[in-house]
Amino acid sequence: MGDFTLELNEDQKALRDWIHGFAADVMRPAAAEWDEREETPWPVIQEAAKIGLYSMDFYAQAFFDPTGLGIPVAMEELFWGDAGIGLSIVGTTLAAVGVLANGTEEQIGTWVPQMFGTADDVKVAAFCSSEPDAGSDVSAMRTRAVYDEAKDEWVLNGTKTWATNGGIANVHVVVAVVDPALGSRGQASFVIPPATKGLSQGQKFMKHGIRASHTAEVVLEDVTIPGSCLLGGKEKLDDRLARAREKQKAGGERSKNAAMATFEASRPAVGAQAVGIARAAYEVALEYAKTRVQFGRPIIDNQGIAFALADMRTRIDAARLLVWRASWMAAAGRPFTAAEGSMSKLYAGETAKWVTASAMQILGGNGYTREYPVERMHRDSAIYTIFEGTSEIQRLVIARAISGTPIR
Repeated sequence: MGDFTLELNEDQKALRDWIHGFAADVMRPAAAEWDEREETPWPVIQEAAKIGLYSMDFYAQAFFDPTGLGIPVAMEELFWGDAGIGLSIVGTTLAAVGVLANGTEEQIGTWVPQMFGTADDVKVAAFCSSEPDAGSDVSAMRTRAVYDEAKDEWVLNGTKTWATNGGIANVHVVVAVVDPALGSRGQASFVIPPATKGLSQGQKFMKHGIRASHTAEVVLEDVTIPGSCLLGGKEKLDDRLARAREKQKAGGERSKNAAMATFEASRPAVGAQAVGIARAAYEVALEYAKTRVQFGRPIIDNQGIAFALADMRTRIDAARLLVWRASWMAAAGRPFTAAEGSMSKLYAGETAKWVTASAMQILGGNGYTREYPVERMHRDSAIYTIFEGTSEIQRLVIARAISGTPIR
């Protein structure tokens, strides 16, 4: 027999149990309050920072798990606790991934620590890609970054939207167009340091779900930053743009852009978040079905309820396995030849919506009230078929990967 196993090792089990304890003891009791307030739960983030859960060191340790399972295990437990608070705790990591995916070692060492702050003075970071007219269609991006060679400075102008922690972040990572003629290939990522003039918060969005997570527009008006804030550096950018121009002339395939590099790296982790929400709703529904008595017996004795719970558990486990596979492939350096990262995000997001809706149905009228958490979980799950690539976009990515054709 070989060494293949799906069993977590002792370190991974310890990580899971540690985060589960924080989620159960700190996040869940606070979930309803911060959902109602629709505000960033700074006290909870600070509690996470005090125990080392909200820190660069924690995410680095989880990220460099050689099996690739550190991040998905952590994400599932946090979002089992609560999705809104969970996103407030992990929202900074999307900006950090943006730096890790595109930046130099010096830039990573400089900016990532500033994204988290300290246990006594916590900070958050924001990744700014989407625009009012450029969501799934990243080629429609209008935010411009213009280089002043004499001063070695970049000047950014534009408006970003749907930015988690936008405007309240200590550090913003912004994707902008540097060569409009190249479309999505002419984009680059920039770090906007704390207190940079010209950056401001626009509209704060009042959302259907994940309401404890701050989402807003970010307005850039003549934001001037040093050349060193271009992630990857000018030489690397010039080389990439030159190759993109050659491909454009030759009609070659598109190269990856800065935003897509970030999203591709984060999709399995987002899928793990959706698995956590689905599992939480399933557990509530299972316990309710065991204790809710109608017509003289627990409702789980009815096939209609029992079969629904069986399907819920099956889909959750299948979603987790897709997430784990994609995470393992990424850690092992295996290319996503069939868009396995998109598969994991697609299936997990769709599963979360279906499972939470099924949980509400099992609870009946109680499930529709805020006396039970499945109503909130259902609202929270809806975003997982929308952000970081809608389900339709994920299917498009998968279809292109498996067909080898530019399906539109």
